[in-house]
Amino acid sequence: MKQIKTLFLGCLLSIVISACQNNTQSSEDAPFEYTHRIPAGENSWITYDQNLNEEQITKDGIQNWNGIEPIKTYFRTTEKGMLKLGLKIKTSSKTASIKATLNGESKKIILKDGIFNDIYLGQFETKEAGYQELILKATLGKNRETIEINEVLVAGKAAKGGVNFVKDNFHFGRRGPSVHLRYEVPIDKKVVWFYNEIEVPKGQDVVGSYFMANGFSHGYFGIQVNSEEERRILFSVWSPYDTQNPDEIPDDYRIILLKKGVDVHSGEFGNEGAGGQSYKKFMWKSNTAYRFLLKGEPTGDNHTDYTAYFFAPEKGKWELIASFRRPYTNTYLNNFYSFLENFRPSTGDISRRALYKNQWVYDTEDNWIESTRAKFTADVTASKGHRLDYAGGVEGEAFYLMNCGFFDETTPVNSIFERQASRTPPDIDFNSLE
Repeated sequence: MKQIKTLFLGCLLSIVISACQNNTQSSEDAPFEYTHRIPAGENSWITYDQNLNEEQITKDGIQNWNGIEPIKTYFRTTEKGMLKLGLKIKTSSKTASIKATLNGESKKIILKDGIFNDIYLGQFETKEAGYQELILKATLGKNRETIEINEVLVAGKAAKGGVNFVKDNFHFGRRGPSVHLRYEVPIDKKVVWFYNEIEVPKGQDVVGSYFMANGFSHGYFGIQVNSEEERRILFSVWSPYDTQNPDEIPDDYRIILLKKGVDVHSGEFGNEGAGGQSYKKFMWKSNTAYRFLLKGEPTGDNHTDYTAYFFAPEKGKWELIASFRRPYTNTYLNNFYSFLENFRPSTGDISRRALYKNQWVYDTEDNWIESTRAKFTADVTASKGHRLDYAGGVEGEAFYLMNCGFFDETTPVNSIFERQASRTPPDIDFNSLE
C-alpha cells in the first residue's frame, strides 16, 4: 500500500512539473527551419509611447528595449491554421523572460544568452487568414538591462500560402500605404477651378494624417494632423526643376509667391520634389465638411498662377491660403486627384479614414461639371505587397479612402468607383474672392 501511495505521489509531482514546463519554456530553438524571417524594425510598434516608438524601433531592429511597454509586430497570412513562431533575440540580462501572445494565447520563454540566437516561442493557432498581431512583453532583472530583437521567425501551416510584411523599406513601410482617388473630368475642357470637400469621421483624425483634397499636375492642397495640439491647411506647388533639394533650384525655376492669406506661413519644401509651400495653422474638426477651391490658369509669359482658397463652416467665408506663380508652365488645371497618406511612421499602426465629397470643376466657358467617377490607386508600399491595409470605395454621394492599422479589407488597385451625383453645383461668387 505504501509503495502504491509513493508511486501515486511521484506521478502527481511529474504532472505538476510538466505543467510548469509547458507554461514557461527555455529559449532553445525548435528542430525545424523557419520559412519567413520578418524584420522586427519595419513591422513593429510601441503603441502607447510615441517617443519610445522612435527611440527603440529602428532600421536595425528593436534596440535597447526595457520591456516595460509591449511591442506589437504585424504580418499577414493568406491561410489560417497553426503557426510556429520564434525570435532572433539577445539580452544583457541573466534573469530575463519574454511573454508572447497571439490570438489570446500566451507563452512565456526564459532568455539565456547575451548573443543573438534564434529562439522558439511555440505553436499558436490562427483563427482566420489576414493580419496577425504578435504582442511581446518582457520581464528583466532588477538592473533593468535591455533586449534587442532583429527578426520575428515564422513557419507552419498558416505560413505556407504566403506571408506579407515590410522588407527593406523602413520609413515608408512604417508610414503605411498611401491611397488616391483619380477623378474623371472631360479632357476637352479648359478647367480654371477645382472644388472638393473633405469630412473626417470622429476618431479618424489620427496624428500624422494628410487628407489631401485638391491635387493637380503641379501640386496639392489639403489638411493635416501635425500633433495633438496642431493642425494645418497646406498648399504646395512643385518647381519645374527636377530636384529633391530646394536650394538647388535656379532662380528662374523658383516658385514665386504672389500673395498669401492672413496668418499663412510660406517657404520652400523638398524630399518629395521641391518647390513653394504655404500653410496655415487651424484646428479643424472631425465630423465637419470643409471646402477646398483651387484656381489655375496661364497668365502670359510662359507661366501659370495657382491660387488656393479654404472654407471653414465655423468662419462662414472663403479665405485665401496662397497664390503661387510657376515658371516655364502654360496650362489650365488637369490631372485631378485626392489622396490619404500618413507622414508619421510612429502612427502607422493606427487606421484613419476620410470622406471625399462633391467634386466639381469650372471651365473657361463658365460651366460647372460634376465628377462622379474616380479610379482607386495606391503607392509602391502597396504594389510590392509590403502593406495590404488599404481600401477605398463609395458611401452615398461621397468617396472614401482608408489606410494603416492592419485591417484585413483590401481594395483592388485600379478599381473604378462611381458615387451618386448631387447635381447641385457650388454657389461661389468668384469676383468676391480675395
